[in-house]
Amino acid sequence: MDEKILIINPNSDPNMTKDIQKSADGFSQGDFEVECLSTLGAPKFIETYQDQKDAAPGMISLVKQYREKWDAFIVACHCDPNLDLIKGITNKPVVGIGEASMKIASILGTSFSVIQTSQYSVSMKEQLVQKYHLQSSLASVRAPEDEMKDWSKEKKYLETARAAVKTDGADAIVLGCAGMTGLDDLIQKELGVWVLDGVVCALILAAGLVKSKQS
Repeated sequence: MDEKILIINPNSDPNMTKDIQKSADGFSQGDFEVECLSTLGAPKFIETYQDQKDAAPGMISLVKQYREKWDAFIVACHCDPNLDLIKGITNKPVVGIGEASMKIASILGTSFSVIQTSQYSVSMKEQLVQKYHLQSSLASVRAPEDEMKDWSKEKKYLETARAAVKTDGADAIVLGCAGMTGLDDLIQKELGVWVLDGVVCALILAAGLVKSKQS
């Protein structure tokens, strides 16, 4: 077990940190070391550009504190907050779960859709798609409709993904929030298309990058 990867949860929600850790452990299966830490002083959720700005000092502090111990860093928020900033303060690989999942989706299918938590975040994700030059592969960015607000998390995201496949022609689905981690298998079995968990996608890239440098 050579690779050591630190996942930074840019928000301060301990429950989301636990969910991310569980997903990461399930993927790593002990093949490499992975730990997820919350960002002290950050908002509980990262929803706006102001939230991203407020999370920056804590994220910087984590990287500076642990950059000698860990071989790679993952930013575990799908809007990739402060990703370029973090890349600028360490020579270790830094992977954002948004960039990782959307770029892998563009490889696996001819078009992908991103499933967001709210309508508010749709335009922000469309801007991120443009930043990564993936707009030609984007089928849609969708969020649950208002009538779904009282549905279970599993049902509302499944049905939103179903609409992306049937209406928008997506042949890959990207889960657009770290809080959706663990839903990929359920939705993939129901819809029969690739469904990508950003945490897993980022781990695939980060572990591969570290291993390639060590070989």
